[in-house]
Amino acid sequence: MASQSRRGGISLPERRGRGSSKQEPNILAKINNSQIVSKGKQAACDAVFVAKKLLKSTGKAAWIAGTTFLILAVPLIIEMDREQQLNELELQQQSLLGAPPVGPPPPK
Repeated sequence: MASQSRRGGISLPERRGRGSSKQEPNILAKINNSQIVSKGKQAACDAVFVAKKLLKSTGKAAWIAGTTFLILAVPLIIEMDREQQLNELELQQQSLLGAPPVGPPPPK
């Protein structure tokens, strides 16, 4: 017997499942293998997959938007700034030459 081979101390009962030939699944195993848990796991995996695809496509869209802005908007901003500087320079030169300032007539 197993209890005769032990020396001193207290004897503990045999653990379930190790000594017996037929193992009954414990409550955690039953819950883990239940249909609702497996459906929940599948839904979580699907949600992660969709989130990854969404992040990837969002990144692509952000790259396209940024590139389009750089190609179209930045040169436009630079050109508008140059035009404003030229207008200011023309007004300055006209005022130095004594010509009346060009602009809308003063309100009456």
